[in-house]
Amino acid sequence: MKRILNRLMQMLVTLLGVSFITFCLAYLAPGDPVAMLLESADTIVSQEVLEKTRAELGLDKPFLVQYGNWLAGAVQGDLGMSYSAKKPVVEKLSEGFVGTLLLAFVTIIFVLIISLPLGIWSAVKQNQLPDYVVRFFAFIGVSMPSFWLGLILLYIFGLKLGWFPIASSTVTAKGIVLPAITLAIYQSTKYVRQVRTVILDELHQDYVIGARARGLSESAILWKHVLPNAILPLITLLGMSIGWLLGGVAVIEIVFSWPGIGNMAVRAIMMRDYPLIEGFVLWIAVAYMLINFLVDLSYAWLDPKLRRGEQSD
Repeated sequence: MKRILNRLMQMLVTLLGVSFITFCLAYLAPGDPVAMLLESADTIVSQEVLEKTRAELGLDKPFLVQYGNWLAGAVQGDLGMSYSAKKPVVEKLSEGFVGTLLLAFVTIIFVLIISLPLGIWSAVKQNQLPDYVVRFFAFIGVSMPSFWLGLILLYIFGLKLGWFPIASSTVTAKGIVLPAITLAIYQSTKYVRQVRTVILDELHQDYVIGARARGLSESAILWKHVLPNAILPLITLLGMSIGWLLGGVAVIEIVFSWPGIGNMAVRAIMMRDYPLIEGFVLWIAVAYMLINFLVDLSYAWLDPKLRRGEQSD
């Protein structure tokens, strides 16, 4: 319990630091967001209107006052108003979160389906033809830019074959397939190598040698002993991937016109929509820290040694 409270305190301090740095960078960024907001339609706006709008948005106050007002609102769940969308930042983020969450979920499913069998097969067939083939394609996949792979898949299955939509402004079952497969292929090439390495390490442990000496079959050793012991390192990698996906994969979302948080963040940067940018960065920080926290809890739950250590504390 003490360890959990310490982690929560660390998360709060980290969030405070992230919010301050993000707000500071937005404050020091060149350009006037008010002028860009009002002059977006190529109209000339008087200085009086600019000053009035700046006062309405609270941008005429000193930096620390602006940050204090924003932080007080953030604690209550109010991240301000989006300049470009003219709606609450929380509402705008929730719109993109749905698409990003679904994309992350489908991608992780594809990653596990692809990487676990190939990684285990490569480890079991070490230094044999299947191992060389899997490692070769994993090397090619790691070296291949994800946006380039996405464009190739979009050209073949979207433009030429017409199986999937080229662009999707809404969340649809067909629209999610190509971006999820693109991300899954990119992530699986890393997972395959990690799974192979972890399985090989476990196969050389003393308990495996003892199991073989007792006459257990290779399949029984693999599924009943090796895989349960290999799951902990893979959980860390999986947690990092989930955090990365929940942060919004901007390039892929733009390539496929997927309505996610990453796509929304890029548009916010182009429009100098600082409240939306600050909310997006805060969301990424929360997502990563929450995933890491859950990974640590899963470690304690899956590893009896860690669980006994927590109980002794």
